[in-house]
Amino acid sequence: MADEAITHGRGARTLLALACLVILIAGLKAASGLLLPILVAVFLSLLCIPPMNRLQEMRLPDWLAITIVISGATLVVLVLTLILAESVSDFQSRIPHYRQRLDSIINDGIAWLNARGLEVKRKDLFGKSNPGELMNQAADGMKALLSILSNVLLVVLTMVFILFEANSFKTKMTHAFGDDSDLSDFDVMTNRIRKYLAIKTWVSFGTGALAGLLCWATGVDFPWVWALVAFLFNFVPNIGSVLAAVLPVTLALLDRGVGTAIVVGSGYAAINLVIGNLLEPKLMGRRLGLSTLVVFLSLLFWGWVWGPVGMLLSVPLTVIVKIALEHSDDFRWVAVMLGPSPDADAAASSADRQDSPPVVPDQS
Repeated sequence: MADEAITHGRGARTLLALACLVILIAGLKAASGLLLPILVAVFLSLLCIPPMNRLQEMRLPDWLAITIVISGATLVVLVLTLILAESVSDFQSRIPHYRQRLDSIINDGIAWLNARGLEVKRKDLFGKSNPGELMNQAADGMKALLSILSNVLLVVLTMVFILFEANSFKTKMTHAFGDDSDLSDFDVMTNRIRKYLAIKTWVSFGTGALAGLLCWATGVDFPWVWALVAFLFNFVPNIGSVLAAVLPVTLALLDRGVGTAIVVGSGYAAINLVIGNLLEPKLMGRRLGLSTLVVFLSLLFWGWVWGPVGMLLSVPLTVIVKIALEHSDDFRWVAVMLGPSPDADAAASSADRQDSPPVVPDQS
């Protein structure tokens, strides 16, 4: 009877947790307009804290160090927004040209097949769909990216308050939870995510720069837009680098011909092979402790919840969930299932603890 009561209690708690999870996911989707800028500000702040600390070590006042860091981040976002806004306008003006070139290529291909005895009609290939709509969809995607960057004011204001609170946050955590394993595990989590974001940002910057130079050298229109797209999509695990190459290769085909398209596609493949498959795994290691399957599923889940921004933030968000589950008696097994293996995850946690500086309460 006692065993049945324990089993019934665990089952009831599991059902209650699942019901709460459904409500939580629905709330996350409904509040995306408010939560996404805040989350972006939090992760950008994690990237800004190390340079801010270096400026403070140079005896600069807190307000001046924060002002310099925020000004630099804001300038970068504003420049990217202006470049993208101008490129969206130019891209829309050239959509009729791209449509005409695409129709010409399709018609030439059908004529080539018909000349060789293969009776092919346009409606047999595409039905009622219009392949020219791909250009409109591309313009809509660029508008969506622009809308994300244009919400810069809320992100910057949130970053300012986060950075002002950063120095006293450890002191608050110490007083709230005590100097125990909870605070240490929080440091491990932030250390993992900060290292992931820092490495991923530099790797993505290199990927974007090389992609932009490739498109510029081969004469593809809007090379710096494709550099920005390659930079952002490199944060999307597994499929991001492939998606980033679709439009540049398509424009190379429409504007420059098959040869240029092959060169651009081969260049993207080489960039992703060297950086994505060789350099990045070497730098990243296994510190995040997530299996490859979980990374892909997290991409689908957060993309469904929050769209493109959720896909960009899928890995750090999943790491936060995993570490939170590790502190739950009922759902610690879920955290184990999210990792590659218990031994690998333990090794990663041990390495992060050794690399992390000791927790010193702020005396100010």
